[in-house]
Amino acid sequence: MKTHVVRTRRSAEEFPRSEHLAKKIADLAADPVEVPTDTAEMVINRIIDNAAVAAASVVRRPVTSARAQAVLHPFRPGSTVFGLPATERVSPEWGAWANGVAVRELDFHDTFLAAEYSHPGDNIPPILAVAQHTGRSGADLIRGLATGYQVQIDLVRGICLHENKIDHVAHLGPSAAAGIGTLLGLDAETIYQAVGQALHTTTATRQSRKGEISSWKAYAPAFAGKMAVEAVDRALRGEGAPAPIWEGEDGVIAWLLGGPTAEYHVSLPGPGEAKRAILDSYTKEHSAEYQSQAPIDLARRMRDRIGDLDQIASIVLHTSHHTHYVIGTGSGDPQKFDPNASRETLDHSVMYIFAVALQDGVWHHQHSYAPDRAQRPDTVELWRKISTAEDPEWTRRYHSTDPDEKAFGARAEITLKSGEVIVDELAVADAHPLGARPFERAQYIEKFRTLADGVIDTAEQNRFLDAATRTAELSAGELDQLTFTVSDDVLASAPVVPTGVFDWSVAAPGSN
Repeated sequence: MKTHVVRTRRSAEEFPRSEHLAKKIADLAADPVEVPTDTAEMVINRIIDNAAVAAASVVRRPVTSARAQAVLHPFRPGSTVFGLPATERVSPEWGAWANGVAVRELDFHDTFLAAEYSHPGDNIPPILAVAQHTGRSGADLIRGLATGYQVQIDLVRGICLHENKIDHVAHLGPSAAAGIGTLLGLDAETIYQAVGQALHTTTATRQSRKGEISSWKAYAPAFAGKMAVEAVDRALRGEGAPAPIWEGEDGVIAWLLGGPTAEYHVSLPGPGEAKRAILDSYTKEHSAEYQSQAPIDLARRMRDRIGDLDQIASIVLHTSHHTHYVIGTGSGDPQKFDPNASRETLDHSVMYIFAVALQDGVWHHQHSYAPDRAQRPDTVELWRKISTAEDPEWTRRYHSTDPDEKAFGARAEITLKSGEVIVDELAVADAHPLGARPFERAQYIEKFRTLADGVIDTAEQNRFLDAATRTAELSAGELDQLTFTVSDDVLASAPVVPTGVFDWSVAAPGSN
């Protein structure tokens, strides 16, 4: 890995293109280095993981809306859409949009946390959509996804966005564009222009994840993926990007991040160095924000020691700066204690999540967020007894580069009305690679089977899993197998979404 110093440069300053971060990323993407076997196997795991959570969300309203938009853009060859027959194809940017929302709606797929947050599995929908449209092979897809994961994770390690209230999808546009560049075997100059355009069109504030969190939380990454597809298309047509996009005097660092004096250090693989970053990421066993994964497991472990939960006087979760300020009481968001809050808001309230996990001993992607579940009086009472506190040691461990020290958990101090204090802590979730029950291929398949139950019939589940596990062997034009179809009855159970303004496009030619 080579570390690059990234800072603002004055317009009059000599700063050759070869030194631009976008060019360093483009060179990485254009490098024909082979994909290691363990990286390729993990890519397959994440393809299965994405399909699992898409199955669980396929008839939810935001996913239904996104799919309704996508089908208004039929295209050949085009890309597939989760839930629809593989023969029904849409323009690849709209396939990336629909599938991106399906993957992200339940906040239930993979994660990487460092200086910034990320869900690197968000790279899969846009890169796969382009791969299907262009008739690429499974090996090509794996190469593209290895790049997408590498670029996003390296940016997350080196550039913090949230401290300047910029949403983390600003790292996704460039990574997806770079991954598409690798997939298609593009030259570094074309990828450079696409990366710059993708970044410029995907920077937005973090209000999407604060206060009244709406369904846009699921749409934002899908939008970034869609923009990446369009950026590559424009770059292939010879259109350029603002440059230098990160380092320019009026660029992203100067005005959206740390300012003209800020300096970031981004480490990227050098020429001929394998892309292995996906191996540092981790998926979720529970449908909740990643920093609540370990607290859920901790609550399940502690509940038997407590006994009667009515005897709890208070609970304090001592945790990292990130957890305290993003999903804890450090956020200052009253919505995080609102029984009428949206699912998206409850998903970002570790106080709610810890309370329900204590009471139920399980976590379910639907039942745990149901309005009648959130509004139960005993839950509301317990929920409001819970607070978080930043602990410098947990913050240090959160940012540690030592995988044996890095932690995303908490220490729970539960004070009973008798004065007794019950204390326990958990550094990483049980499903984490260093956890009690780390996810391997069998667990990814089990997650898919569980979430697909009642949604995808068994024969279709088997067909998809067979194709996914053989991704590396799929030949050119066979990537349409990496989707799933659900029955008309399942689709009919989706909520009826209002007609959008553009539905006129399906009118018969010549009609009024």
